[in-house]
Amino acid sequence: MKLRPNLNKKLVSQSQVFTMSTSSTENEEIKPFQGHGPNEEAILTQRRNTNDDEVIDTNSILSRKESQLIMNTESVYQTASTSSKPLPPMGDGRPYPPMLPSRQPYEVCFNGPNDPDHPYNFPLWKKLLYGISVVIAPLSVSLGSAMFSQGTEQIMETYHVGWTVASLGTSLFIFGFASGPVFWGPLSELFGRKIIMILSGFLYECFSFAVATGKDIQTIIICRFFAGFLGSASYVLSPAILADMFNSKSRGRAITVFSMVLFGGPMLGPIFGGFTVKNSSLGWRWTSYFCGIIGALSLVMNAFVLEETHHPLILVGRAEDLRRRTGNWGIYAAHEEVKLSIREIIENNVARPLKMLVTEPILFFASLYNGFVYAILYCCLTAIPTVFEGRYHFSMGVAELPYLSMLIGEIIGAGIVTLYDIKFQRIAREQGKLDPEAKLQPLIIGGFSFIIGLFWFGWCGDYAEHVHWIVPTIAVAFIGNGLITIFLPCFNYIIDCFLVVSASAMAANTFVRSCLACAFPLFSRQMFNNLTIKWAITLLGCLGALLLPVPFFFLKYGKKLRQKSKYAFVE
Repeated sequence: MKLRPNLNKKLVSQSQVFTMSTSSTENEEIKPFQGHGPNEEAILTQRRNTNDDEVIDTNSILSRKESQLIMNTESVYQTASTSSKPLPPMGDGRPYPPMLPSRQPYEVCFNGPNDPDHPYNFPLWKKLLYGISVVIAPLSVSLGSAMFSQGTEQIMETYHVGWTVASLGTSLFIFGFASGPVFWGPLSELFGRKIIMILSGFLYECFSFAVATGKDIQTIIICRFFAGFLGSASYVLSPAILADMFNSKSRGRAITVFSMVLFGGPMLGPIFGGFTVKNSSLGWRWTSYFCGIIGALSLVMNAFVLEETHHPLILVGRAEDLRRRTGNWGIYAAHEEVKLSIREIIENNVARPLKMLVTEPILFFASLYNGFVYAILYCCLTAIPTVFEGRYHFSMGVAELPYLSMLIGEIIGAGIVTLYDIKFQRIAREQGKLDPEAKLQPLIIGGFSFIIGLFWFGWCGDYAEHVHWIVPTIAVAFIGNGLITIFLPCFNYIIDCFLVVSASAMAANTFVRSCLACAFPLFSRQMFNNLTIKWAITLLGCLGALLLPVPFFFLKYGKKLRQKSKYAFVE
């Protein structure tokens, strides 16, 4: 539909609501956010992602009601100019009413870039407090994914099941991560971050304590799946809340801290879990009790400290307050008009991520690389105890201490990524822009560090009688360094490439990552026992080596692939 010129101009001039730019410019401002859109994906696009500073096309920002109103208005104009019939009466002798005013002046928006209600303008102490509050929840979940695995042998003895069945508690917990984000992300965009964070956190607590008190293996496995499904909400909402509060200049570092939690939990979990399971007065059930207690702390903080940070929902609250206090029912927020059908929800949040995964080479290979290294992390839950407990004869708990070496490697890797990020921001300021492919340099470093660490660990760890334990421990640090320096660049590259549909792209990435991490623990022990440590790790190292060309492929063909893509962002 083509708008009448004067009506189009009027609507564009009155579009005064806020959107955030994620460009890496020095002087970033909060730009007008227009919340209308034909579906929730448009809201996501205009709310948080665009580093596109161009004028938004009017047809893409009109709500259904306004679009229909314009259609009707055009129809009236056309009828008035072509029909010779007289107008029918209103009835009861009433005159024709005046034309309704434009709705745009009644739309609530943020009061300029310095509006104190905008999360970008929260004081630093509040941002830090909210950040701590929302990071505790994924810490509880990530610890829970790894601590439970340390009790696998006790579960085998208690319920008389094999290793594969006992390992389902870990695998299905991770599989819950894969299926959960498809639901929690869209729900938080519709109903707000806080309510979904609290609801999912409460139910996560229920299922965590149900695992700790389960009387049979079926109950434990089923409750572990739902605990993972519900716990995945914090993995989706925590970075979203951080992105709500931090602009592009500081957002990358905030997400780096979150990623440290994402990887730090599986590294610290085996240490805590090992000492917990080893303690005869505690046992494997307390691995779930501890995670439930940590999650309860987060739940209390989110309920009593956290406030809503989703920008459109803040405007909804402001509109409700203005209507109540002024009595003017015409005041509204754009988000109040969002109406999604079941078909739209399925297409945008289920079908689209899967379609993108099989049709977008960038998303497929980045997700595959990202997912592989994440799966290796869960393979290490078996490999490290096998080497240090089985070969070096360390006791349970002590055998998991080399995970601290992996954590140190992760911290070093995060520092490398941060230094590169500072360099990229400087280049972007000097050149005006920077292609996403130019930010892949840490990925190359991480790939080689990861492969070197794997071969080093496998071939030294299998000869414990000749090699000091510190040697494979240092190798684990290289693996940790590679994990984070692969994960973060891939994560950021996907967001940069699929800016407009980043929610769908990240849902596809999470699905691949979680499915691989779910599958690897099911066969890792048998693989290490049957192939021995050195050949099992060699197999994994060779698979990782096959992925080494991925960043070079992106550097050479990434821009061309983005230009041909239906979904990718191209400046």
